[in-house]
Amino acid sequence: MDPHAERAFPVSENLAPLFLLDREAVFLNHGSYGACPRPVFEAYQRWQRKLESQPVAFFDPKRGYTDNLRNARVALAGALGTTAENIVGVTNATTGLNIVIQALKLAPGDEILTTDHEYSALEKTWSYVAARTGAVVKTVTVPLPLMREADFTKAVIAGMTERTRVLFLSHITSPTALLFPIEQAVAEARRRGIMTVIDGAHTPGHVPLALDAMGVDFYSGNCHKWLMAPKGSAFLYVRPEMQHLVDPLVISHGWTADGKETGAGPFGNSHFVDSLEMQGTRDPSAWLAVPDAIAFRAAHDWTEVAERCRELAWRTAMRVAALTGLAPLSAAEFSAPQMVAIPVPPVDTMWLHTELWKRFNIEIPVHRFQNHHLVRLSVQGYNTEAEMDLLVDALKTLLKL
Repeated sequence: MDPHAERAFPVSENLAPLFLLDREAVFLNHGSYGACPRPVFEAYQRWQRKLESQPVAFFDPKRGYTDNLRNARVALAGALGTTAENIVGVTNATTGLNIVIQALKLAPGDEILTTDHEYSALEKTWSYVAARTGAVVKTVTVPLPLMREADFTKAVIAGMTERTRVLFLSHITSPTALLFPIEQAVAEARRRGIMTVIDGAHTPGHVPLALDAMGVDFYSGNCHKWLMAPKGSAFLYVRPEMQHLVDPLVISHGWTADGKETGAGPFGNSHFVDSLEMQGTRDPSAWLAVPDAIAFRAAHDWTEVAERCRELAWRTAMRVAALTGLAPLSAAEFSAPQMVAIPVPPVDTMWLHTELWKRFNIEIPVHRFQNHHLVRLSVQGYNTEAEMDLLVDALKTLLKL
């Protein structure tokens, strides 16, 4: 079976010709780093060429630099349900979350409430901050399989105490590809005066967002994953009432001593925006290409594309489940729409990952989470039914199903 057979179909049916991915690979791992469409990558390169053609003019706030950064914020804010004053571009979600986490004034005994499904880099960030401040990280267990919103909300709220200062949740989890129904937990945290910090690494372009309406205090998400912007593009959102709490990890041109008091930055934006955006010499081309990624999605009716991908991802997961007899980690509504962690029988996960690549050219994550052995499937507009057939057949062969 040729896994690329359907790639000869019209672009309206499959968008593989518009991507730069290696045609020899069966790429089922969009969730890790994304994949940038050719037109968006070309826009990214145009910004880089503009930078190199006249670096002094490019970085001059009076000759368009500030306006270019703001234009990207305006375009993205419209897709996130907020305004340009509430977001700022960062290189990745981990950086955005570190800016917030390391700025919070925590004291000994303060509790950070989180779940057992969080991304390891952020678990390390909280451990680092807890060691410095004397705060305590408290982890709640999310019941699996996750079948009802109430089960998630009950577990999280049960972990809240009078010492809870921060609620930290993934919106879509990395290890288990679950779409957490965070809204009720966030609302309860706000009612109790608990700050909410949300890891949205996988959400922009994957699920609709309305950040202002959601009521979160801090939210960071990647643009290079499901929004399909170039690598190095992400955002940090901070609710206006909380922006005075945030300082950059690096103090540079956009910071002023009195900016927090006045709210004003030296480059015509708020202190929050200027202090984070104006960080000296760096290549912002990936961030400046975010509007092109948004336009690409609109031009190709990505709502319809995403729905086809959602159906294909879940149908493939159910095919594997029928072979293994292992139940999914959640009901379909709590699985990330285009990404699903599929349980497989106990196996050496590194061996399975390597064999899938060596024998079938399948690029897909395989890992262990608690007592679950998981193959995390991502389906994007360039993937095909034939590739799903190949994955199912490969797992059947390697696992002797």
